[in-house]
Amino acid sequence: MLQRRNSRIIRIGNVAIGGGNPVSIQSMTNTDTRDVASTLAQIRQLHELGCEIVRLAVPDQEAARALAEIRAASPIPLVADIHFDYRLALAAMESDVDAVRLNPGNLGEGLELVAAEAVKRNVPIRVGANSGSVRPALLHKFESQGMSRDEAMAEALVESALEQCRMLEKLGVTAIKAALKSSSVPVTVAAYRKFADRTDYPLHIGVTEAGTPGRGIVKSAVGIGTLLMEGIGDTLRVSLTGDPAEEVVTGRRILEACGLRDASPEIVSCPTCGRTEIDLIGLAERAEQFISSAKQEGYEINLRKVAVMGCAVNGPGEARDADLGMAGSKNGQLVIFKLGKVVGAFEPEAGFECFKAEILKCSQKKKGKV
Repeated sequence: MLQRRNSRIIRIGNVAIGGGNPVSIQSMTNTDTRDVASTLAQIRQLHELGCEIVRLAVPDQEAARALAEIRAASPIPLVADIHFDYRLALAAMESDVDAVRLNPGNLGEGLELVAAEAVKRNVPIRVGANSGSVRPALLHKFESQGMSRDEAMAEALVESALEQCRMLEKLGVTAIKAALKSSSVPVTVAAYRKFADRTDYPLHIGVTEAGTPGRGIVKSAVGIGTLLMEGIGDTLRVSLTGDPAEEVVTGRRILEACGLRDASPEIVSCPTCGRTEIDLIGLAERAEQFISSAKQEGYEINLRKVAVMGCAVNGPGEARDADLGMAGSKNGQLVIFKLGKVVGAFEPEAGFECFKAEILKCSQKKKGKV
């Protein structure tokens, strides 16, 4: 139902970005890229959770050379993260990475060589402006026009990103993706809105340095979710101080909440209250874990909505539209219901086993999955 922004299309490996293609989920490995085995293990884990593009740090030539072996075995496209040294960008492209992330202004005279190689190999380049690296003079320019600090920062991010895009365009690079990030949600949203209005570059969205999961998930959901609901954003990364796996899971949940991914199934649960006579919190967590595990094992669950409710009021009553649900009852039993009709009442463990059996009954194993 959302009207997506009409951005130009680029390809990162086998993933099409922009032009109305699905918003892709990205993350970044936190392993030592030179450790091929550990890096591949993490990439495979992220892929299983739904990551579609992964970025890797390239601090030196050894890491750049390792990319070739990683690329050959990776199930998803790789983006090489380059800072300052243009020779690392060239080496990464020689290792057949699918895209490169860099700041053109930091590469000096080597930028022409990088641009030429990117055009030759058809390797997209992601550029980005970050509030932490905006030039003070540029920020002062907008503040002197009477803008608030946040307004000036948003304008400075846009101008910085546009400068980088122009530098690449002058050198013949047109496969460009842009990012404009701040740790401030309002600044991030304002910058992306302005940039989206002025260009057709596909956008990688996220709130940078969002923090630990407790705070970072909320900031990311608000910032990324706002942009997505306005049709802005072609790829996303949830930046968390924690396990990259949590970034991927959160990214998927944000897309599901915005209606941009099928939850397959959507899992709903009610808040606890004084009527609850079962371990609703534990039950909801077990249900989510079982469904998640089944999907990772290759099961396609043909249910639209699954409900985990605390009592009969919120169970077969308010959640009557759920394809499958379970709810607590006054005598401590677990009621299993389908579309508002009670299947049976069971002791808690027996009820959960019935719930699992009903899930699997409505599932089928995807081909190629063991």
